[in-house]
Amino acid sequence: MCGIAGITGPQRAQAIKSMTDVLAHRGPDDSGFYHDDYIALGQRRLSIIDLNTGRQPISNEDDTLQLVCNGEIYNSPRLRKELVANGHQFKTATDVEVILHLYEDHGENCVNHLQGMFAFALWDRNNQKLFLARDHLGQKPLFFCARNGSFAFASEVKGVLASKIINPVIDTQALWHYVSLRFMPDHYSMFADIQKLPAATSLSFQRGEITTRRYWDIDFNNKLPAREDDVEEQLHDLLARTVESHLLSDVRVGAFLSGGIDSGTVASIMAVQSANRIPRFSIGTREKQFNELPYAKMVSDKYNMEAHEKIVEPDLIHTIPSMIYHMDEPSDPFGFGVYLVAQLAAEHVKVVLSGDGGDENFAGYDRYAGQRLVDYYCFLPKWFRQGVIKPLTDRIPETFGYKSLAQKAAWVNEMSLFSGGDRYAQSLGVLRFTHQAKQRLFTQVVQRQLPEYSSAEKILKYFDADNAHSVVDKMIYTDLMTRMPDHLLTIGDRMTMAHSLESRAPLIDYKLVEFAARIPANLKLKGNRIKYMLRKVASRYLPDEVVKLEKQGFRFPLGLWFRTDLKGFLQNLFKQSRFVELGIFEQTYIDTLLDEHIAGKIDHNYRIWILLNLEIWHRLYFEGETVESMKDFTNALS
Repeated sequence: MCGIAGITGPQRAQAIKSMTDVLAHRGPDDSGFYHDDYIALGQRRLSIIDLNTGRQPISNEDDTLQLVCNGEIYNSPRLRKELVANGHQFKTATDVEVILHLYEDHGENCVNHLQGMFAFALWDRNNQKLFLARDHLGQKPLFFCARNGSFAFASEVKGVLASKIINPVIDTQALWHYVSLRFMPDHYSMFADIQKLPAATSLSFQRGEITTRRYWDIDFNNKLPAREDDVEEQLHDLLARTVESHLLSDVRVGAFLSGGIDSGTVASIMAVQSANRIPRFSIGTREKQFNELPYAKMVSDKYNMEAHEKIVEPDLIHTIPSMIYHMDEPSDPFGFGVYLVAQLAAEHVKVVLSGDGGDENFAGYDRYAGQRLVDYYCFLPKWFRQGVIKPLTDRIPETFGYKSLAQKAAWVNEMSLFSGGDRYAQSLGVLRFTHQAKQRLFTQVVQRQLPEYSSAEKILKYFDADNAHSVVDKMIYTDLMTRMPDHLLTIGDRMTMAHSLESRAPLIDYKLVEFAARIPANLKLKGNRIKYMLRKVASRYLPDEVVKLEKQGFRFPLGLWFRTDLKGFLQNLFKQSRFVELGIFEQTYIDTLLDEHIAGKIDHNYRIWILLNLEIWHRLYFEGETVESMKDFTNALS
C-alpha cells in the first residue's frame, strides 16, 4: 500500500520529489524513485508485504519495465507459482511484482488476471509507453493531467497539483454534478483538466496520445438456480474464501466493526479463521439513537476480539479541514466516522478489513425497498397525493433525527412524481440539491456556461443499461458503477490513508460481486426485507439482535449540531461565502436554507454540510490556508 506518482517532461526530476512528498501520509515507511530521459516515477511506501525487499519502483528481469503500484494483489501467490513455472524470475517477495511478469506475457491484458485492489503505473521503456490501470471496483485511486507537453499522474489530486504543470481552477461542471449526486461522476475531479481514471479502466500514454479502455463490467443476466439454501451455501463458501485471501499480510490485520451485519460478518469470519485474537475498532456517540457500540460489543464478545472503542464528540469543525485536505474535495458526514475509526485503528495496526460493499451488492439500502413502497403509493391519484396527503405530511414536525418521519414522508411524496430510472436518479439527490434546488443555488451566469445540465444522466446511463433487467438489479448495478467507486470507496481510501492505514473490503472483491450479480433479485430484496441473502449468511455468525437491527451505519446528529453547537459558526461562515463572492452561488438561497434549518422548519443538514465543506475546501486549495491555520479560522468564527 502506498502513494504513487509520475511525470514526463523537462522538469520531471525536480517535480517527482514534490509530488511524492505530499503523498507521504499514504506511505510513511519508505520512498523510491526511477528516472530516465523521458519519465520520472516515484512511490511512498506503507510496508505490509515483503517488509525488507519490497521497495518500489520494481523492474523486470532486464530492467526494460518499471512498476509503481498502490494496492494488494490477493491472488499473487497462485500467479507467482504459475509465472515462475513459465520461467520468470522475481526480484522481491512482494505481491505486486506479478504485474510486471504478467505484462511481459499478456501486455495490457495483464489486468484481466489480477484479483485485488490496485492502481498502478508501468513504464515500458522499449515501446516508450506508460500504462496505467485501476482495479475493478475502484478501491485505489489514480488521477492524471496532460498539459503543456507534460503528462502527470498521482494517487491523489494534490500530487498532480504538486507537479506544477497546472494551476488549480474550479471545475463548475463537476461542482454542479457533485451537489446533487454526492460524488464526482465519471472522469471528474473538482479541478478543471485534472481527470480521474475511472474504475476498471486502463490508460496508455504513448507518443503524446492518451487511450483509455474499460476492461471489466458486471452481467446480471446469468442467474443462479433459485434454490435458496444452495445459493446461501455457495455465498457463504465464497465469502469465507474471499475473507481468507484478504488476510494476506506480513503485519497484523484488524477489523472495523460498526455494529451492522456487513462489518460484523467480515470480522466474525476473520475471528473464526484466525488463531489469534482479532483487534476490532468501533466508534459511537453519546446520543443513543445514533450509537451502535452495544451491538459491536455483542459481536466482539462472542468471538473474544481485542476491543478498541471511542465515543465521538461534536468537535466536527476542527476535523473537517483535515478530512478535506485528504479528500481533495468536499468531505462527507460518513467520512467523519471513517476518519475517526481509522485514527483509532492506526494506533494499533497497519491493515483493517471493512464491511464496505454489503449494501450495494446485496440490496441493503432502504431506498431499494422504498421504490416498491412508492409504487404502491402511486395507486392513489396524483391529485389526491399532492392535494390532500402532501399538505398533511408537510405538517409533520421535523425531529432532526436519522430517518425521521418527516423525511420519510417527504421522500415518498417526492418520489411518487417520477418512475423508473428517473425516480432512482431523483432518490439519490433528494436530500441534497435537486435540479430545481440547483437552479436556485447557482447563479444564472454559471448555469448558462454548463455543457452538461442534467446530473440525472450520470445515473440513467447505468440504470437503463441492458445488462440488468429487474429494478432491483438495475439499482444495484447503478450503485456499483457510481456510488461505489466515486463515493464510498473514495471516502474509505482517503480517510484511512490519512492515518497511514490500509483498508480492505472483501465484500467488493470482483469475484464476489460477479457472484452476487447472479443471485436472483428476489433473494436479495425479498418482499421488503433488504439484504435478505447476506442476512441469512450473517445469521450463521452474528447474534439475532444484530441480524435484525435496522440499518444505521456511521451516523451523527448533524441536524441537531447545526442548530445548536455549530449554529453561530455557520452563520458567520456563510456571511463571507467565497462561492457567492465568485459569482457561483446565490446568497439569498444559502440564507434561506440556514434560516429554515435553525428555525426547525426543514432539515437541511445534508445541504448545509456540502456548502460548509465547499467554503473550507476553497480556502485550503485556493487561498493558501493550511489544515492548522483553518483550525484558527474556525475558532475565530465559532
